[in-house]
Amino acid sequence: MAFSTEPVGFIGLGIMGIGMASRLVSQGVAGTPTRPLIVWNRSPSKSETFKSSFPSSNIVVASSAKEVVEKCGVTYSMLSTPEAAAEVFNSEEGTLAGVGAGKAIIDCATLAESDHKTMSEKTIEKGGLYLEAPVSGSKGPAAGGSLIFLCGGSKEVFDSVLDDGLHVMGKKSFFLGPNVGVGTKAKLVVNSIMGTMLAAFSEGIALTQAVGLDANTMVEVIGLGAIAAPMYGLKGPKIAKEPSDHTVNFPLKHAHKDMKLAKDLASQVGVEYKVNNAAEGIFKRAREGEDLDFSAVFEQIHEDSKGGCEYSAKRQKKE
Repeated sequence: MAFSTEPVGFIGLGIMGIGMASRLVSQGVAGTPTRPLIVWNRSPSKSETFKSSFPSSNIVVASSAKEVVEKCGVTYSMLSTPEAAAEVFNSEEGTLAGVGAGKAIIDCATLAESDHKTMSEKTIEKGGLYLEAPVSGSKGPAAGGSLIFLCGGSKEVFDSVLDDGLHVMGKKSFFLGPNVGVGTKAKLVVNSIMGTMLAAFSEGIALTQAVGLDANTMVEVIGLGAIAAPMYGLKGPKIAKEPSDHTVNFPLKHAHKDMKLAKDLASQVGVEYKVNNAAEGIFKRAREGEDLDFSAVFEQIHEDSKGGCEYSAKRQKKE
């Protein structure tokens, strides 16, 4: 099945969705005179702002998620939470209401495995096709077209959009199998590792500061050794600043959500996930504060330490 002549739909223009949709337009996949990009967002103003940022492109703002699906061959959805995804999918004017024979839904959100399975089953019952496609990457990779797609479900849809959509939004797309849920499992493994890595890195930088070492120097040392990682290179200098910079790229609340889902998944299959679970507890406490980037777990390390660490006590008082 080919969707290359039909309009493309995009539901959800938040931190991730706006970058992904922008790539579809800027790279000429959609928004052309013959192939419009039809968008919808829960906050209508975001749709209008997005349209105005591409004044010469063929972008249509729909009145509902249902209208997007009805008018498009393939519709991408990128919503921030399981609750938002379920509400938009199941509502009277939602995604499912627009599904008919041959309509393809590609959901890129990180949800519970059961959420994707339920949406897939309901889509297929109405004659549609479903591809689960959670992404590895945050705001920067979304805007730059360097996400990693972890897909499960309809191979037919995957093959159709691999070089007609996914290729401009991501640097690599994996089809992990026909059973919906495999993409979610892969994404939760990735994000649980990422969360534990950042928690450990944050503890290390907190210890660095507490013993009187220079944080920026230690970030450089770490970046030159066997434990170097792109995430440390990105987050390290921001964490080491005074005060630290936790401008949102990947919201703390979303990182915690994924680590909690990974914790639940590990429990279901009997895998000891103690490192993740300990880090998940730190993230859970950290998200009770401001809505910051997931690097703000660093602040929680100092907060947890202030009772016995003189440096942390002074730092948190100053903050």
